[in-house]
Amino acid sequence: MTCDLPLSGGQDKRATLALTVAVCACLAAVAFGLCLGATSIPPSRVTSALWRELVLGGPGAAEGEHFIVVGLRLPRVVLGLEIGAALALAGAMMQGLFRNPLADPGLVGVTSGAGLAVAMTIVLGEQIWGGGAQWLHVAALPADAFLGGLAATAFIYVLATRGGRTSMTVMLLAGVALSAFAGAATALLSYISDDRQLRDLSFWFLGSLGGASWGKAAILALALTPALLAMPWLARGLNGLAFGEAEAFHLGLRAEVIKGAAIGLIALAVGTSVAAAGAIGFIGLIAPHLVRLMAGPDHRVLLPLSALCGATLLVGADALARTLLAPAELPVGILTASIGAPFFLWLLLRDAKRSDPT
Repeated sequence: MTCDLPLSGGQDKRATLALTVAVCACLAAVAFGLCLGATSIPPSRVTSALWRELVLGGPGAAEGEHFIVVGLRLPRVVLGLEIGAALALAGAMMQGLFRNPLADPGLVGVTSGAGLAVAMTIVLGEQIWGGGAQWLHVAALPADAFLGGLAATAFIYVLATRGGRTSMTVMLLAGVALSAFAGAATALLSYISDDRQLRDLSFWFLGSLGGASWGKAAILALALTPALLAMPWLARGLNGLAFGEAEAFHLGLRAEVIKGAAIGLIALAVGTSVAAAGAIGFIGLIAPHLVRLMAGPDHRVLLPLSALCGATLLVGADALARTLLAPAELPVGILTASIGAPFFLWLLLRDAKRSDPT
């Protein structure tokens, strides 16, 4: 089968080179994330703090630096790796599902749908469950965000896809409409919220890893596991769908099963990411494009490398956001939007030039 053919020699070399570059860049981003911030810590002392925590089981003499590295920055870096991987993987899956390289969870309204569900949980959750059910309120955030993202993904897909083909214009316009509706509903929820709820909503609006914890990291790990386990099967399916649904059927692929699984995994990845860190845009657009430039469009390479590239981008952006205005901290969502919006405009102009016969 075409979608099961091994990579050619040239493709294999490109994939190996891209993997090497991505791994080195990811390690560098992790190092920056652990060393940089309001208090810069040399790599040697970061390594010492990690060694004492993981091997010796104690902080040693430099308790302050140990707490900064292990208690604050390490869970933040781990959460950033997970969210970056989840958003990039969701973007790559969405682009394969829609057969459109401009598809992105933030641009087509999936993030807005998940965010509206989070806002409803923050503002209305305690009224529904009662003030004594705070644990249920916290536990419901990822579940509600998943359901909101699932509804948004399914809505956009049904609206924009006709006869197995997806209209980019309909997809983007539907995303704009959905984002506008979600924005209006979220604004109404902000208006009726109290001070504590408004602070939580502001955190979501801006997108930040400042609330990182090992509990959130564990939830993201659970949410990422199905996508990682399904990646080989899904890559084969998306490669088949790239030729069209009829051709995919002749290859022995069940298009509806593949599309349903992709929609569910996209919603799970985006929903839990939004619940953990708020709306962080454009990672799902930038990372897959960088991987395509380095390694080509084969989803067997594209999906895992997109996850690695997205993790690198978000951790690196967060390290930069913590140092640009130190000791103040710039929300990472502002930084990714500042980089991603011009990148998206460049993609639009490039595609417009390609489609212009003159």
